[in-house]
Amino acid sequence: MSEVKKIATRESYGNALVELGKEHEDLVVLDADLAAATKTGVFKKAFPQRHIDCGIAESNMAGIGAGIATTGKVPFISTFAMFAAGRAYEQIRNSIGYPKLNVKIGATHGGISVGEDGATHQCNEDFALMRTIPGMVVVCPSDDVEARAAVKAAYEHKGPVYLRFGRLAVPVINDNPDYKFELGKGIVLREGKDLTIVATGLCVAPALEAAQRLAAEGVDAKVINIHTIKPLDEDLIVAAAKETGKVVTVEEHSIIGGLGGAVCECLSEKAPVPVKRIGINDVYGESGPAVKLLEKYGLDAEGIYRQIKEFV
Repeated sequence: MSEVKKIATRESYGNALVELGKEHEDLVVLDADLAAATKTGVFKKAFPQRHIDCGIAESNMAGIGAGIATTGKVPFISTFAMFAAGRAYEQIRNSIGYPKLNVKIGATHGGISVGEDGATHQCNEDFALMRTIPGMVVVCPSDDVEARAAVKAAYEHKGPVYLRFGRLAVPVINDNPDYKFELGKGIVLREGKDLTIVATGLCVAPALEAAQRLAAEGVDAKVINIHTIKPLDEDLIVAAAKETGKVVTVEEHSIIGGLGGAVCECLSEKAPVPVKRIGINDVYGESGPAVKLLEKYGLDAEGIYRQIKEFV
């Protein structure tokens, strides 16, 4: 059996920017002294005149991006999720969100899989922060195929978009001819009747694996990939909840305010069913190898499987 191809979605981000840059001269990329880590360096090499290094000044970068957007260009401002959603929150809210400017936020190194950089850099709060900004679209792709599609869709969308990418290489699971990316639309990856697993980002692949393990024990789980956390595909979530009667959410984010929060808000109003939120349980991360951290915090296939077993 051939080994599954793996690639970090931050790599996909850089590559997608280059491809879009060839087609669209109005695309401009900004970074905050992290071009090598965010992978915007490949765009800088290809289009040096359309790349701006703003230095270690993320809040200023958000303001510069806002200014560039008023000229009709499409800026992608890029840095770690902790600095994009956290440090520059006020500028994103007031300078980008409030005037509804066409700025795209490429936030790499999201979640605890940042690994050895530790709790200060492991942003598990970005979905919650960005969801509260009116008009902000929030996207977390699950693999290379989806990340590239998400960057293209973000460019085509008129208005602010927050895109979260990861540091850790993850399996490519969407490389099939039927794959279609659409902002605000979830994707059913596996049909099932006993419960629904709703996952996003890095957690989609292990959620699928957990579902396969559950199937071997007679538990038939439906698996939905929610790449767009805002706007949430409420129709799909509600239909799945009514069909299966139980829902589990899985995310590399705090269980407060992220995918789990969005799903619970939706279902409490439209289809109340038991919900189990799997994610970071209101704690800070810690320094360590990314794979080991995912295991410790129950976000690998074994941990997801075990928590769902306890739930059902």
